Amino acid sequence: MTWLLRSPLRLASAVGRGLLAALRAWRRWVRVQDYRDAIEQAEKLAEKFVEIRALTLYRWRVTGITAVAATFLLLMAHVIAAPLAMWGAVGASLIALAVAGRRKEGATGRTPALGGPRTLAWTMDPQVLVDAFRDAKLIGRDESLRLVERATHTGGGWSITVDLPATRKAADVIKHRDALASALAVDEVQLVAERVRGRGGHAGRVFLWVADVDPYSGPPFSSPLVRAESWDAWRPVPFGRDARRRKVDLPLVWTSLLVGAIPRQGKTMAVRLAAAGFILDAFARLYVFDGKGGKDWRAAEAVAHRFVCGDDQADAEAVRDGLVELVAEVQSRYARMAELDDETCPESKITPQLSRDPAQRMPITAVIFDEVQVFLDNPTKVAIGERGTTLGEYIADMLAYLARKGPAAGIIVVLATQRPDSQTIPSRLRSVLGTRFALRVMDWRDSNIVLGDQMNTRGYDASTLLPSHKGVGILRPDGETDAGADAVALTVRTFYLTNAEWRAICVRGRLLREIAGTLSGYAAGEDTTRAVDSADVAGALSAGPVSWSAERLPEPLGAVVEFLGEELRPGGRRFVPTAELTDALDVEPSVFARQMGELGCRPTRHYVPEGDGVRRVRGYLTAEIRDAVARVRSGEISSTGDDADGAA
Repeated sequence: MTWLLRSPLRLASAVGRGLLAALRAWRRWVRVQDYRDAIEQAEKLAEKFVEIRALTLYRWRVTGITAVAATFLLLMAHVIAAPLAMWGAVGASLIALAVAGRRKEGATGRTPALGGPRTLAWTMDPQVLVDAFRDAKLIGRDESLRLVERATHTGGGWSITVDLPATRKAADVIKHRDALASALAVDEVQLVAERVRGRGGHAGRVFLWVADVDPYSGPPFSSPLVRAESWDAWRPVPFGRDARRRKVDLPLVWTSLLVGAIPRQGKTMAVRLAAAGFILDAFARLYVFDGKGGKDWRAAEAVAHRFVCGDDQADAEAVRDGLVELVAEVQSRYARMAELDDETCPESKITPQLSRDPAQRMPITAVIFDEVQVFLDNPTKVAIGERGTTLGEYIADMLAYLARKGPAAGIIVVLATQRPDSQTIPSRLRSVLGTRFALRVMDWRDSNIVLGDQMNTRGYDASTLLPSHKGVGILRPDGETDAGADAVALTVRTFYLTNAEWRAICVRGRLLREIAGTLSGYAAGEDTTRAVDSADVAGALSAGPVSWSAERLPEPLGAVVEFLGEELRPGGRRFVPTAELTDALDVEPSVFARQMGELGCRPTRHYVPEGDGVRRVRGYLTAEIRDAVARVRSGEISSTGDDADGAA
């Protein structure tokens, strides 16, 4: 009954809304609104104004003629067929207006103000994709895309390959991926943009994949190593999956690994995955140094050749002794490989056969550091040869040596830190770490410290990762991965190991070593480092008497060293203002800054005393200048100032 009583009111309301909708549609039509919008987007309204005005006047005339004709027909129907025809026409019009004005989708008005969420099938429509590229300013208004492969649904998302207009680069699409994701109305974590390289690819060909949902949500994937009875350390270790659920294997032989993140983002888990591959190889040797001091690495005691867990002074000294042993081991291996014939050792590098031959005593050795900053920050003064330094700097020197010369001798360095800043990880160490993995960090500067300079400008910034994405990071590999040999970097969600699975892997690794007879060091109850001549180690590190003369140093580094003299030694000045250097050397500040930057010395801001207060000025840390000198002496930077390996 209530419904029947309300029907006339609902009919009148629907007719009113329908009449309003009809008037709006007529107004858009008569004003040529669709054509006007297209012209405005093309920024050619001034050129087409006369044409739009003429079309508008024409549609006004059509409206007038139609109104006169309709009125005439109604009058004729009224005269010929009596009032019944008139009222029938009015009724039909009211019904049509009521249908047009009915409520939709449960909204309070006729239609919602905004459309619902777009489906990915619609998003990947070629024309919509062209519009998205234009909105993101990746192509011009008059430019378009050329379809290479049609949109297909694969791997939980839509993929498409397109060619950009001439002179447009795929690198710019990757760099501005967030803008393209906004234009496509998807979260940037759902969008994968890759340059197509190799055969069938070029600088302007882009592969796009848009996930149906957040590809990093849901439970983590278990590591395949949980089900592996053993593993070959020469094989890439299963590390995780990318957004398209493709398995990513991480090569570790011939390289080194740096993992950086803020706390509780999955840093230790990432290092555990790398270590698990070595643990399950009975012929691999592990040095495990845990600066956290918790139980995360306690299970590795069962397999570690050397094991340190803690952050006190005795632990730092034990780490030092272990590294001294490793530096001497690298020297010994190179000496022994030099005496082998070309068939046994063809390239002065370790081979799988050499690493598994007990008689050669050259097993693949992984040096695992968790919370490495604990040891690098140790301020204890030590004397190395005739040079005074800190224990932390000495450890950094040995790690840099191992990362630089160790891979060819079968020594792999894996470092993890929750403080990835330039003060904690010195440039002389960062520059020789080949593979980088950055989980979420605080800002783009920390991301670049881990991944490399200017990686954020290439579209790779770990500070943009979501806090909810535990174990998700940006991997910059030093070798080929399953996701592509030419990938600069890729976002990976690491595999997961429960504590029980981690302990089971360590138990399995110990059993494999007991069967093979390769259990040694700490795990075998022989926790004593072998005697090493520290003078030999100091010589290998160039840590003996250092000449701070400007001889064979490129300019302006030589002039800076000559000006600072003994103040450059550790324990001397920590910071020197740029103005002091440019005034003393009588050089142009901009040219001086560029030349020092090419040598790896970046200016920073620091507070210096001035009168009764302090003033913040630009200048250089003497530690960075010492690093540059050391790199020139070691040959990483030529005496002409060119960086031999491009790291500076």
